[in-house]
Amino acid sequence: MNRVFILLSFLMGVIVLVSNYLVQFPVKFYDLQDVLTYGALSYPIAFLITDLANRSYGKIIARKIVYFGFAIGIFFTLFFSTNFSDLISIRIAIGSSIAFISSQLLDVQIFDMLRRKQWYIAPLTSSIAASIVDTFLFFSISFYGTGISWITLSLGDLVVKLLVAIVMLIPFRLLLGRFRVA
Repeated sequence: MNRVFILLSFLMGVIVLVSNYLVQFPVKFYDLQDVLTYGALSYPIAFLITDLANRSYGKIIARKIVYFGFAIGIFFTLFFSTNFSDLISIRIAIGSSIAFISSQLLDVQIFDMLRRKQWYIAPLTSSIAASIVDTFLFFSISFYGTGISWITLSLGDLVVKLLVAIVMLIPFRLLLGRFRVA
C-alpha cells in the first residue's frame, strides 16, 4: 500500500504540473485557440487517480493522495512552471491551487456517496461535478479581467474534460483489478 500511495501521490503531482503548464497554450488546430487549451487533455487524469484510490482504499486514503498530490503539484508548479514576473502565470498557480483542492475533495466526497452503485456511476458522476467546479474556479481566478476570453476557454475546456471523463471509464475499469477493493 505505501508504494502505491507514493506512486499515486507523485502521479497526481505530475498531472497538476503538466496541466498547469499546458493550460498556457491554446490548441491552434481547427480554430480552437479561443475555446481550448492543452491542459484540458491532461487534467482529467487526476480524477482517474482519485477515483481509483477511492474505490480501492476508501475516501480517507483518497483524500491523503489528494493532499500529497496537491503539495507535490504546487511545489513543482511554483518552482518549474510559474513565471513570477508574469501576473497571469502567478494567477494560474493560485487558480490551480484553489480549483484543484476544491474539485478533488468534491470528487472524493461524491464518489464515496455513490460507491455502492453500478461501477461506472461513482467515477462518472464525481468527475463530471468536480470538472465543472474545477473549470470555472480555475478559469475565473486565472483569467478574469485579463482580456483573455476565459468564459469561452472554460466552456471548451469543460467539454473536453467531460469527454475525457467518459473515456477515463475504460482505464478505470481495467485498472480496478490491479488494486484491492475497499
